[in-house]
Amino acid sequence: MTSYGDDGFALFLRKAFIKAMGYSDDALDRPIVGITNTYSDYNPCHGNAPQLIEAVKRGVMLAGAMPMVFPTISIHESFAHPTSMFLRNLMAMDTEEMIRAQPMDAVVVIGGCDKTLPAQIMAAASVDLPTVVVPVGPMVVGHHRGEVLGACTDCRRLWSAHRAGEIDEVEIDTVNGRLAPSVGTCMVMGTASTMACITETLGLSLPMSASIPAPHAERVRLAEQSGKVAARLAVEGGPRPSELLTPAAFHNALVVMQAIGGSTNGIIHLTAIANRAGVRLELETLDAIGRDVPVLVDLKPSGAHYMEHFHHAGGVPKLLKQLGDLINLDAPTVSGGTLRQVVEAAEEVPGQDVIRPRSQPIKAQGSMVVLRGNLAPGGAVLKQAAASERLLQHTGRAVVFDSVADMAARIDDPDLDVTADDVLVLRNTGPKGAPGMPEAGYLPIPKKLGRQGVKDMVRISDARMSGTAFGTIVLHITPESAVGGPLALVESGDMIRLDVEGRRIDLLVAEDELARRRAALADVPEKPLPERGYARLFQQTVLQADEGCDFDFMVPR
Repeated sequence: MTSYGDDGFALFLRKAFIKAMGYSDDALDRPIVGITNTYSDYNPCHGNAPQLIEAVKRGVMLAGAMPMVFPTISIHESFAHPTSMFLRNLMAMDTEEMIRAQPMDAVVVIGGCDKTLPAQIMAAASVDLPTVVVPVGPMVVGHHRGEVLGACTDCRRLWSAHRAGEIDEVEIDTVNGRLAPSVGTCMVMGTASTMACITETLGLSLPMSASIPAPHAERVRLAEQSGKVAARLAVEGGPRPSELLTPAAFHNALVVMQAIGGSTNGIIHLTAIANRAGVRLELETLDAIGRDVPVLVDLKPSGAHYMEHFHHAGGVPKLLKQLGDLINLDAPTVSGGTLRQVVEAAEEVPGQDVIRPRSQPIKAQGSMVVLRGNLAPGGAVLKQAAASERLLQHTGRAVVFDSVADMAARIDDPDLDVTADDVLVLRNTGPKGAPGMPEAGYLPIPKKLGRQGVKDMVRISDARMSGTAFGTIVLHITPESAVGGPLALVESGDMIRLDVEGRRIDLLVAEDELARRRAALADVPEKPLPERGYARLFQQTVLQADEGCDFDFMVPR
């Protein structure tokens, strides 16, 4: 704590000022539980945060401890410029420093929107103070013309239909008001839901915390119970994140991420969290697990249902039970027990078909595959669970876009030389190139092809893609083009071969021609660094996708 050269005086001064808030000596003598406030008027994902904060405070006080709420950054996908990923590390730093800077014996972090939970867990792993994570929960489903809708998988599908001329302006405006009918995170298996399921699997949050819909009373009761658990941790001193974030826990998280049809963003975030915890995650481990772990959860974009249906089917506990010996059930949880107790308490729901048994999977193999080849020597990721089967083995002609702006300017040009068999290539959209690795990997189908009925094409980039999106899309190509990766050498007209079975993505150009292009690239002036501030720090220190896109100086040596 703040020092004034005399420890006795420093304590006297701190108590004098905090008493200005009206606290009694009895309150200040109790264990202190900090509670993060990530609410913002810009952030509908966290629209229920004030209610959850009050419930956590109630739980803390019922258990005899003292709650102290403090603000941190709030990040929302739709409004964070230039991209929420650009701000994830800033939020991790903010949360870490605020936990360190203020007196607390345990902390409850409340978050949910895609980059929020990863940032908070990265911070918790670095501070290693007893931590309980409370996700805000998914929104409830919407309805339109008798169809169940969910943001934002259906928003992409219906917008594509609008671009293709299948939905007029009046109807798309009506849909716009029905896609997100409540506060909370996207109710499909996007990044927010993926990270909530991973958080629960890692043992950092209470059972069912990933799936309870944001507006439900059960979500509020879970927040109260989380406050009680945090109060106990404040007294007992643990378990701490370092006791929960073990190699076995990360293996479990990779298994669950494959089984839920999880977002490709999840591997970046999980890698960053693991690095903070001193655990090394390899892309090959993710791929090997995917060969053995089927997709069992029937949720969009890989399946048909939504998060509230997953919840009513038994949530993560039921999924862990179905996964059986693929999960290390001796992994500890923040509640004090192990995943074995969680599985034993899993609800049996007669007739539910959202969480399948291993004998009847949605997909025989896991959600994601890892590709390598001369286009991605450091690796790339494809979400095969949301891809078109016919395109998983494909060779096509490259149509190259040099940036998001270039793509926006030319993708719908009627004169664009493109066919359905071509491969759309987007570069300079990685961690440094964009900056911040935006979710631009979901390149739109050119309008003239959409109007011909084309629904999917092979698309490759060094960008990310929202977990709510679908299509045969190769992402996270490493190293990125902005640092001289092979993607920078591709020219329109080159042939590219995608071989998912062989785990390859290759540019079919002779090596001597690639060497000529590489030499020419060396003469191109480097993009100047931002002049000041966080943007300069980000550009100088951000790591590549295969290392979690954290800052190099934040990862333990």
